[in-house]
Amino acid sequence: MLEKSKKIWMDGKFVDWADANVHILTHTLHYGTGAFEGIRCYRTKKGPAIFRLQEHVDRLFDSCRILNMEMPFTHAQITKAIKDLIKVNKLKECYIRPLVYLGYGAMGLYAKGNPVKVAVAAWPWGAYLGDDGVKNGIRVKVSSFARLHVNVTMVKSKTCGDYVNSTLAKSEAVACGYDEALILDTNGLVSEGTGQNIFIVKDGALMTPPLSSVLEGITRKSIIEMAGKAKIKVCETNFTRDEVYISDEAFFTGTAAEVTPIREVDGRTIGNGKPGPITKKLQTQFFNIVKGGTSAYKSWLTYV
Repeated sequence: MLEKSKKIWMDGKFVDWADANVHILTHTLHYGTGAFEGIRCYRTKKGPAIFRLQEHVDRLFDSCRILNMEMPFTHAQITKAIKDLIKVNKLKECYIRPLVYLGYGAMGLYAKGNPVKVAVAAWPWGAYLGDDGVKNGIRVKVSSFARLHVNVTMVKSKTCGDYVNSTLAKSEAVACGYDEALILDTNGLVSEGTGQNIFIVKDGALMTPPLSSVLEGITRKSIIEMAGKAKIKVCETNFTRDEVYISDEAFFTGTAAEVTPIREVDGRTIGNGKPGPITKKLQTQFFNIVKGGTSAYKSWLTYV
């Protein structure tokens, strides 16, 4: 269950958490045409700090453009709404969920005249895959569901309806006793998790699928930059599930998942079954950055 906050921002106004409702015939509820973001705010010695806020807001607007939804607010207004929401709720750290959706109006697949609505919610949320998963790694199952093909939907947008594919894959993995799913693309190559990007380590080098087959994660982008500065070789390349099986290390990245080691895939132990040295190095650095422990990446934090 969510840990409730006091207020949610809806179309320029703060409303009580319990009153943040929509009509049952809201278009996006039926057809899934909407865009969202996941953003984290961390507790630091200087107060709450939002990780890569502008990049997240930019991607939200890009998603709306891809979906041909005209955003009724500016970048500056959404940025201010997010910061004000944290202040109003007096949150020290939290997960932030902006949502752009088609509201009540016409039904049917074509509803060009329906109002575009925007909401931003924020609430306390710990490790998405559990504290033990972050520390010791998680067990992953290759899903029977494939990543949506690039000509099936708009794969560069965080589209609400597209995540039905992820919920099915996640449910399947959990039902089989695993923590998370790994999704292959329609060519059978490794793509991503249900809401995460994947990295593997082989012979001291990082490998991650290319942007042609994944959503460009902001945490993914950050890890690539961090690895480059640490003189760790990074290859954006296609690879197969059996290359994951024989990798030395593997981990997921994402706003919710942060940096979560993978210790097992389909019953095969990854490496020695524990988070490897490169994974731990990048994970430690990541948490140090987001909690304001270094000035080297201070531009990634927006203090509230």
